[in-house]
Amino acid sequence: MFALLKWTPIISEVLGTSGGGTIVTKNETQVYEKGSLAASVEKIYDATALVRTYKKEQVASTGTAFVYKADDKYGYLLTNNHVVADGDKISVVMSNDEEVEGTVLGGDEYLDLAVIRIAREKVSLIANIGSSENMKLGDTVFTVGSPMGYDYRGSVTSGILSGKDRMVSVSVSNSLGNDWVMRVLQLDASINPGNSGGPLLNVNGEVIGICSLKLVDDEIEGMGFAIPIEYAMSHVETLEAGKTIEWPLLGIEMANVTDTSLLYRNRIILDEDIKQGVVVISAVDGSGAKAAGLEKGDVIIKLAGKEVKDYAYLRYELYQHQAGDTVEIVYIRDGKEKTTKVKLGKSSE
Repeated sequence: MFALLKWTPIISEVLGTSGGGTIVTKNETQVYEKGSLAASVEKIYDATALVRTYKKEQVASTGTAFVYKADDKYGYLLTNNHVVADGDKISVVMSNDEEVEGTVLGGDEYLDLAVIRIAREKVSLIANIGSSENMKLGDTVFTVGSPMGYDYRGSVTSGILSGKDRMVSVSVSNSLGNDWVMRVLQLDASINPGNSGGPLLNVNGEVIGICSLKLVDDEIEGMGFAIPIEYAMSHVETLEAGKTIEWPLLGIEMANVTDTSLLYRNRIILDEDIKQGVVVISAVDGSGAKAAGLEKGDVIIKLAGKEVKDYAYLRYELYQHQAGDTVEIVYIRDGKEKTTKVKLGKSSE
């Protein structure tokens, strides 16, 4: 929607910009566009790129990435780990359509984040990093990405912030179950395969999130999700250095209370009134769980005061801590609630 206006020196004072309007020139005529994001798109467009992941010389997947920093030698891009995982070659198609070689420095499947490095001279723009914490429901957001791959690269879509702190269960690797929970932003901007790894931005063109997954269901439309940028940036130095994220460990083999066949095979019988939680199949020798007295058949229902619905939620709450921390565990044994404290190990042990 736009209106043609005769230019005057005080046009910006008359219209103001509080409603998100932008004054642009079209065919030598001053035009007021209500709600235009054009100026904000310019702040990010050349910082975004299409990512192609090759396996045995064939394109295995495509996604989006954006330049978040650069030094004298290299530019650094963030994307989703699932975009580049298992590839043997990465190429990055910049906004000017130049295809350059990319190197994956590091990635993590639980974060669903990866860092790609390219030559510094190929970088023409660096994204401005913002904050999701100050965003309010209903605020305008937009994305730049490559839905469906090369043909639609550089697509811009917009919408509103529909929800914050949404807990979404996802699977990692080739798992058939939901073994991880992500705390994400919910948006109604259109995102499709190929948008993964692209930036979610506020009206100022600042990155507030990284598009990561889309809820796909025949009865659901317009629900997309993004990783808050604060969470991503808190881990980026580790990924840049190519280091493995050291996730804390309880030291147990576990199952959900709903995994009846697995429990049956391990000869574990639960009370019928236990509807949620994580069952200890075994405690690993030498682990914090073993030292804390956790045993086969115990049902963990709280970790550090947070409710544990299943092992996806257990991992989420666990991963808010560091290896070496001591956390309180509430569990059920023989129909009674008990409490113990576990010193967490680390994933490399």
